Amino acid sequence: MKEVEALSGLLPICGSCKKIRDDQGYWNQIEAYIQARTEAQFTHGICPDCARDFYPAHFQKSQRD
Repeated sequence: MKEVEALSGLLPICGSCKKIRDDQGYWNQIEAYIQARTEAQFTHGICPDCARDFYPAHFQKSQRD
């Protein structure tokens, strides 16, 4: 539990790009905002829903096989 840090209150987040507005009014990528305020680190991948949306040809091909 010593490693857990909590963000609290309202976080103004863009409904489209998911950037968060900081106290100075600047918009930051959510990963940068959280990393600057906690000890969390991020890795990136792609979820199945986004993979189907961004790479539909790959999924159509695999369904035919």
